[in-house]
Amino acid sequence: MIEDTQLFQLLKVTRRVRGGIAPVLAEHGLHPGQELLLAQLWRQDGLTHGQLVARLRVQPPTITKALQRLEKAGFVQREAGDGRGRRVYLTSTGRDLRVPVEQAWAEADRQMLDELTPPQQASLARLLSRLTLGPK
Repeated sequence: MIEDTQLFQLLKVTRRVRGGIAPVLAEHGLHPGQELLLAQLWRQDGLTHGQLVARLRVQPPTITKALQRLEKAGFVQREAGDGRGRRVYLTSTGRDLRVPVEQAWAEADRQMLDELTPPQQASLARLLSRLTLGPK
């Protein structure tokens, strides 16, 4: 059964933890998932649509829709690029979201890890790193 898989258990944990982040996002006018796009721009402003697609590993229409919403909300602006497509830049309002959003993620992470002992936390970090990076 699907519910018996490890992957399903990971999804349940993710949904539970995201539930703690969602109210903070909503308070700032964000929908869940939009902060992941903003995080890429907080790391490197001025990315192209294609770069965001590659970094977030989602379909181009997903990025297009998210950018339209973020632009309408005043968090980003799109400008003509250097021939490789339009570049996306944070507005000052978009930059100001970084602290509260990152604090919400850190708090959710802390709450999740508080349920584990320090050795379990270290094991989880190693396992997730391995799964994120894939096989060597």
